[in-house]
Amino acid sequence: MLKINAPQKSLYPVQFGDSSKLRVGQKILAIGNPFGLARTLTVGVVSSLNRAIPSKTGRQMKSIIQIDAALNSGNSGGPLLNSRAELIGMNTAIVNPSQSGENTGVGFSIPVNTIRRVVPQLIEHGRVIRPVIGIASVYETDSGLVIIDVAPGGPADRAGLRGFEVVTQKEQRGPFIYERTYVDRARADRIVAVDGIAVSTGDEFQDVVEGKKPGDQIVVRVIRDNRELDVPVTLAASE
Repeated sequence: MLKINAPQKSLYPVQFGDSSKLRVGQKILAIGNPFGLARTLTVGVVSSLNRAIPSKTGRQMKSIIQIDAALNSGNSGGPLLNSRAELIGMNTAIVNPSQSGENTGVGFSIPVNTIRRVVPQLIEHGRVIRPVIGIASVYETDSGLVIIDVAPGGPADRAGLRGFEVVTQKEQRGPFIYERTYVDRARADRIVAVDGIAVSTGDEFQDVVEGKKPGDQIVVRVIRDNRELDVPVTLAASE
């Protein structure tokens, strides 16, 4: 986010479009400063929609727009426009196996509908506030997502969702006492749906959670002791 100290009459803000209405093959225009060449315009089409690419932190970026307009080092952060000069995305990455930063014809843009959602949070809080459920990790199986670990004191923990349990047993052999520690996997809940939506992968589960807001209550359906159980969970805000 940039704050520009200039008279309002000197500024001509771009109008927001609607990235949900994009179609493959639609004409798009990208503006940026590739290799320091300011205000460069390139033209192309929407190559694909709803791509998922990893960010530098390893987090999956969802609903990404794939384009074939030339993007190079210096285009990141520049606007992606439709033929009505409406903002439909922000150029953010390219596929570049050689790591040279040069155009390969495969570029990616964050959709404007995502920008429209996160910008007010950045202005108000300085960061994006996401809903969290407090499940640290899950294991994908053919019959659901087995909870490995829940964050102590988090929403899932408070709701009673269960992950693997570390069990310590003491055994006495003659005059000696031995301790044996093992992980009890049978105790863990197995997630099969959230709010009536079936989930079979960690990404599907995360997509449903991130579609909510902090403070929302969701119903997590789990299999526990060979029976289905609906567990209400109130989501918290990311820190």
